[in-house]
Amino acid sequence: MKPIEFKGQNIVFAKDQLEYFPLPAHKVGDERGTVIFCMHLSFRERAKVLCTGKIWSSLLTFGKPLTPSFFTVNKWEMFDRKRFNQYIKNQKKG
Repeated sequence: MKPIEFKGQNIVFAKDQLEYFPLPAHKVGDERGTVIFCMHLSFRERAKVLCTGKIWSSLLTFGKPLTPSFFTVNKWEMFDRKRFNQYIKNQKKG
């Protein structure tokens, strides 16, 4: 899995830090400090996710409280929280 560039990105985190991969992102500029990025899975990774239904994650907190994180395969869920909340309610019903 690797971070990829995408339409709408407006920043690249860690581009000059050799210990990290550069992270193309969209810094929203809202009161929550939202940052959106996109990852690309290799064919082998996609097959594994298909078989297991799992994606693992590791977040560096440097001893600070964990920040809320959100993972999705639908880009619109990042921006349209009202629509996303309705989607979640519908999933619980069905």
